[in-house]
Amino acid sequence: MSRPLDHFKTVFDQLNTDRLHLLEQIYTPDVRFRDPVHALEGLPALRDYYHRLYEGVRSCQFEFDAEVIEGQQGMLVWLMRFQHARFRPGETLELRGVSHLRFLDDGRVSHHRDYFDMGEFIYERVPVLGGIIRAIKNRL
Repeated sequence: MSRPLDHFKTVFDQLNTDRLHLLEQIYTPDVRFRDPVHALEGLPALRDYYHRLYEGVRSCQFEFDAEVIEGQQGMLVWLMRFQHARFRPGETLELRGVSHLRFLDDGRVSHHRDYFDMGEFIYERVPVLGGIIRAIKNRL
C-alpha cells in the first residue's frame, strides 16, 4: 500500500496551475473530496477547486511528517508551506493538516478528506477578528 501513498505524495507536491492534469494520475474520475470549506464530487470539480486554490500561489511545498496505512486506506500528516501573491504577500505561510485517503486497486484515490484548523489558518490572520479569536483561545 505504501507505493500508492508514495506516488500520491510525489504527484501532490508537484501540483500548480500548469500541472493540474497530474490529478488524473492520483484520483478516480468520480473522486469524492471534502475539506473544512468544500465538499466536491468528480475529478472536474476537484480540478476546478485546485485551479482556484493555486491562483496566485508563488510557491507551495508539502512536508509529510507521518503516515498510517491500513488496507486500502491511508492517513498523511502534513505541513504545507506556501507564498501567495495576494494573501499576506512576501510571507511564507504554514498550514498543518491530515489527509484521509481511500485507494482503489489501481492505486488511485476514490475518497480524500482533509482536516485542518481553518480558524488558525485564516481567521486568526484577519486583523480585528484575529485578536478576538486569540483572546478567546487564551481564556479556554
